[in-house]
Amino acid sequence: MHAEEKLTYETWPAEPEKSTLEAKNKFLGFWLFLGGETVLFASLFATYLALKDKVPSADHALAKDLFDLPLTFVATMLLLTSSLTSVYAMYHMKNFNSQKMMLWLGITVLLGLGFLGLEVYEFNHYVHEYHHKFTSSAFGSAFYTLVGFHGAHVTFGLGWILALMIRNYKRGLNLYNAPKFYVASLYWHFIDVVWVFIFTVVYLMGMVG
Repeated sequence: MHAEEKLTYETWPAEPEKSTLEAKNKFLGFWLFLGGETVLFASLFATYLALKDKVPSADHALAKDLFDLPLTFVATMLLLTSSLTSVYAMYHMKNFNSQKMMLWLGITVLLGLGFLGLEVYEFNHYVHEYHHKFTSSAFGSAFYTLVGFHGAHVTFGLGWILALMIRNYKRGLNLYNAPKFYVASLYWHFIDVVWVFIFTVVYLMGMVG
């Protein structure tokens, strides 16, 4: 079956994201890319753990003095819920329902934007309330690099999903764009998993001290 053939619900394959050689190549390239991303984030986590207590003097805020867990918990729930909505989107993709897939992807994007909004508010609060800046200490540099780098990935993921939605809004689903939606969804899950580690290592462990 070729991507340009007219497809219906009855002829739509059970795994459209893997039904062509091009789709399989996309998966291979994605996993190679993800391997590099994992190594990069692991390096940032190691750097943060090594520098999290490195402040120049006692008047500089430490992690336990900074973090607002209720705010971070809300942001975490938004991002984890967006992972669930992306699962719903891929469920409808597998069932050849383009409209419902777009609906759930749109909800995913809105939740992701909500997460980014809270993160921007959080950073702004730290800077103005505690004078906790990127250049204020080694801890500040490590914190903003790790969490900000993740935020940049969220921004990229949102742009990726939005670009696919806009480009394929009137085209519907086919065997050419289905793997693209699926890989973007996998990338979004990766972002969520990384955030779970950030929430645990940076925020929860930071509150403990």
